[in-house]
Amino acid sequence: MNLYLRYFDRETLVTSVDEAIDFLSSISEIGMTPELEQDIREYAASDVFFPKRYKIRPRVYFIVIKTEAETMQDFKEKKALRNHSDNAAPAKDRNMPNMLLTKLNEERPGWYEGSLDFKRVLMVPGTGKFQYRDTHFVAQVKAVSPMDCYNRIVDHLRSRVDERSQFPSAKGKNFNYRFLGAAKGNV
Repeated sequence: MNLYLRYFDRETLVTSVDEAIDFLSSISEIGMTPELEQDIREYAASDVFFPKRYKIRPRVYFIVIKTEAETMQDFKEKKALRNHSDNAAPAKDRNMPNMLLTKLNEERPGWYEGSLDFKRVLMVPGTGKFQYRDTHFVAQVKAVSPMDCYNRIVDHLRSRVDERSQFPSAKGKNFNYRFLGAAKGNV
């Protein structure tokens, strides 16, 4: 795996982390520190393939990109792009969104306690202006699945808060639920 580094118009394609550190050390504005060197080594050794951006000062950055390109020309012509199916993530991590969606849609009629963190639009009394405020909402809902629980909570809130309020995805970390027990009769 090679590393592409760029700081304004200075750029290079290197085959090792040591070469990358040498390149960055040659640029006086960057100010190589042991912490920065350690972070670059950790990034190079990790399974992360997203570009990494390092802040030098406000609005001034340098970037490091992992690539399979052998030459700068190959990199510029994007001849060594990684396929998403060739991702280095373990198979269980690649299937995580599918498992989560399956779990959300799994039918299990009964009572659920759903909690939702959303951005609620509220008027500031003194100014008459509006602002987003983080709001936590918890409800016990009779539903057929966790997704149905989410939909019922969001439908309830939409009819009671400003229409500009923003609700998170059911798949995100801002929606949690727990099954409380089976319900008698139809939901």
